[in-house]
Amino acid sequence: MEPSAGVSKQDIRERIWDYMESQNLADFPRPVHHRIPNFKGSSLACQNIRNLEVFARTQEVKVDPDKPLEGVRLLALQSKKTLLVPTPRLRTGLFNKITPPPGATKDVLRKCATSQGVRSYSTPVGLESRLLVDLVVVGAVAVSEKGWRIGKGEGYADLEYAMMVSMGAASQATPVVTIVHDCQVVDIPEALLEDHDLTVDYILTPTRVIATGCTRPKPAGIIWSKISHEMMRQMPVLRSLRCREEQAGKDVTLRDGHRHLPRVQAALSPGRSPCDPPRPEPGSVPSDTVYVGNLPRDARVSELKRALGALGVAPLRLTWQGAQHRAFLRYQDPAAAQHAVSCLQGFCLGTNTVRVSLARQQRAGDPAGGRTGGPHPDQCSAGAAP
Repeated sequence: MEPSAGVSKQDIRERIWDYMESQNLADFPRPVHHRIPNFKGSSLACQNIRNLEVFARTQEVKVDPDKPLEGVRLLALQSKKTLLVPTPRLRTGLFNKITPPPGATKDVLRKCATSQGVRSYSTPVGLESRLLVDLVVVGAVAVSEKGWRIGKGEGYADLEYAMMVSMGAASQATPVVTIVHDCQVVDIPEALLEDHDLTVDYILTPTRVIATGCTRPKPAGIIWSKISHEMMRQMPVLRSLRCREEQAGKDVTLRDGHRHLPRVQAALSPGRSPCDPPRPEPGSVPSDTVYVGNLPRDARVSELKRALGALGVAPLRLTWQGAQHRAFLRYQDPAAAQHAVSCLQGFCLGTNTVRVSLARQQRAGDPAGGRTGGPHPDQCSAGAAP
């Protein structure tokens, strides 16, 4: 099982996945390939976290949604800690806070700790929330006793940690724990590690508690040169963080080579920040309202409200027009509305990528409406819908 010289991360993943399947060490869901493996004995391994002082003193804990971490999520809820779980693939924000109903029984708490419970008993946590995560629990495919970690290859745990650091919710001092089967603890060549890779401080298995003593620095924030435009499109929360960091004077050049968000930049005059509102066109009225179209047929207003809150762009007022598969979002001022448009470009609700644009107030004499005050999609804005 120990890797030989010249192996890649994927080689190590495949060896562990193959071994766990061949030795029948895996639990549902199977096969474990391309997953964080759920292994037999995961509940016992999760119980070992109670032996860590860092868990006893933590108040806010972030636990990944992987199946083998279900026991830690339950322990956090039973201990009345604030439990944060990342949103699936970061599509609608960064975290959901799991909030059990008042007087929840142990059986209800067990349900809250499952993937179904995460969907049913969670509320989004926006970027404006003042989080201070005391402990991070992540899954792994492989981990070494030195603290080197290999995930399933998609990079979400690394990126989530970097995002937490960028928003001030975590730091180098925040302990990181992973929970694995004993066979997943292997030697990993340090040469395979990159600067964005998250290392771990504790490894819990069904039979061991390993303090790695790892001194390799964890990610100090988002490394924008490793972020693509496609990732920005799929994860609107990244756009909000990038805008913040650009305003703070940081280099936010993407892997694709562009410094500014192309969709926003196209609507701006030279020399202006992509976070600034566009100047109104001659004869138009600056809009504080955002049009959101192409909503799923079965979408609910509560789903949209939760998603907007998670992205940090909750409006002052939301006008829901479900029959037309659209909504209008009213903000404090045009700058806030433009910021919302920037954050919502490429945003998905359900299986639909919504259409987003600034709405424009119809002028008296506008043949489309004839009345002043009715919002409609501004055809000149990026992402406008007909």
